[in-house]
Amino acid sequence: MTAISADHLSKSFGRTRALVDVSFQVPGGSIVALLGRNGAGKTTTIRILTTLLRADAGSARVAGCDVREDPDGVRRRIGVTGQTTTMDSLLSGRQNLEIVGRFCHLSPAASRRRAAELLRQVGLENASDRLVRTYSGGMRRRLDLAASLIAEPEVLFFDEPTTGLDPISRAEMWGSIRALAGRGTTILLTTQYLDEADQLAHRVVVLNEGLVVADGTPEKLKASIGWQRIRVTLSHLDPAELNRATELLGPRAEVVGRFLHLPAPDGLRSLRETVDRLAVAGIEVHEVALEHPTLDEVFSAVTTDQTPDAGMVTRGAML
Repeated sequence: MTAISADHLSKSFGRTRALVDVSFQVPGGSIVALLGRNGAGKTTTIRILTTLLRADAGSARVAGCDVREDPDGVRRRIGVTGQTTTMDSLLSGRQNLEIVGRFCHLSPAASRRRAAELLRQVGLENASDRLVRTYSGGMRRRLDLAASLIAEPEVLFFDEPTTGLDPISRAEMWGSIRALAGRGTTILLTTQYLDEADQLAHRVVVLNEGLVVADGTPEKLKASIGWQRIRVTLSHLDPAELNRATELLGPRAEVVGRFLHLPAPDGLRSLRETVDRLAVAGIEVHEVALEHPTLDEVFSAVTTDQTPDAGMVTRGAML
């Protein structure tokens, strides 16, 4: 079953082409991450799929409904969590959810039951009667998540769900997202964190200048780069020893900070050969590892601008 289908979407704002030709599909019950640099078209795509914008051309279906022909049908079947929290800070978490329930045409009793259920589900039961203004950033994001689930949506859209959260709150949000997918909810998320997409997504779609430039599982995309390498950490941070190891391992070995990197064309066999050569030469090794390509490298390879972008946070620079 295809839960989300985008076919040749395009959208312009004056002379600016936000989307040129965007097509992708999201299978039901899966998590798909939509990545791209600032201005690549991620938020425009989400706004079209959630009926907040109309595409200039192309078509899209969400949960079986055409976003242009049946926007009300789409809205009845989706939940949306935006980049900023939307709850009333002068009300309690429980009151906020009960109000959302009433907006979703639930009865007062059903709204109370659903609010209590969701507060337990997102781990806010003990804070349910506290004013939202006393909540931490992570608690507010979880309350937003609960609000988007009031109507039990088939499809959930997350626009940068963990931006600004501390590591513990991010991990808790990741757990909530995985649990939702485990219960069959389809999730499309945008994120600034490449490691987040690697951890959560079954598939990754990368946008660049309004076009889809990569689409596949994280493993498949990383394998397409083909840059396996060995990282060696010597037992002693001695420049002379590091230079000796570099000369021993050949011209393709290079020093990166305190590490020694070299290609691993044969994977584990290359790793074993490297360890053996260093041992025979009497060079003490603290750690050696076989590193696989990362989504950071995939992202840099498929987007136009190869320089680091403040809008994307890579693994080493996260938080």
